[in-house]
Amino acid sequence: MKLTAIIVEDEETSREILKNYLNKYCPNVTVLGEADNIDDALVLIRNNTLDLVFLDVEMPYGNAFDLLEKVGDVNFETIFVTAYNHYAIDALNAHASYYLMKPISIDELIKAVDFVTELKLKEDRLENQVVIPKTNKITGKITIPQLDGFEVLDTSDILYCKADDNYTEIYLINDKRKVVSKTLKYFEDVLKGTSFVRVHKSYLVNIDKVVKYVKGKGGSVTLINRKQISVSASRKSNLLSYFK
Repeated sequence: MKLTAIIVEDEETSREILKNYLNKYCPNVTVLGEADNIDDALVLIRNNTLDLVFLDVEMPYGNAFDLLEKVGDVNFETIFVTAYNHYAIDALNAHASYYLMKPISIDELIKAVDFVTELKLKEDRLENQVVIPKTNKITGKITIPQLDGFEVLDTSDILYCKADDNYTEIYLINDKRKVVSKTLKYFEDVLKGTSFVRVHKSYLVNIDKVVKYVKGKGGSVTLINRKQISVSASRKSNLLSYFK
């Protein structure tokens, strides 16, 4: 699959190295342009149809997060390229499909491009199709603690769960909300193997209640109650794997 891309990097030498590596080892990537600052990068992004942006984190007069904020809703994937590993968690949680450290490893670059290529292929296969979740139907129940005992919930009635520090908010199909003194990770483990998937650090979604998927930086899903939930870039591949 062919990918169109730009390189956003303030060091000319680093841009040349990356471009040469892509030409030699990732022939499916076509570099449409380069930028050494946020403003020029914004022009390139708005004037081209892109699949992928290679993005340095630290640049003069701003950084990668500033650029992505200015872009707003995007439909390309982002690979961060940086010498600073302390950005990794923020990048992978919210913005980047992949994270490359300088000096760039050729093997890691190939893995990053392959990862994005597979994401795009999955999205293309699912686009304009009737999709069927590849999940085990939920037929069980879970209990949630109450001051005077516990309440029993039918798991098929759960739309999604939202993290709230050490609490979890459970949203049900009857528009009711339950607040439980358990972490989202607890419910992720309890519901493992069913149709629940973690799409974001703050959200666990019932795939059977998803009616729409929108492509983007990470993308988003819309549930049967019209609730729209963002999908982290790092969790998009896992989400798409739930559909045939």
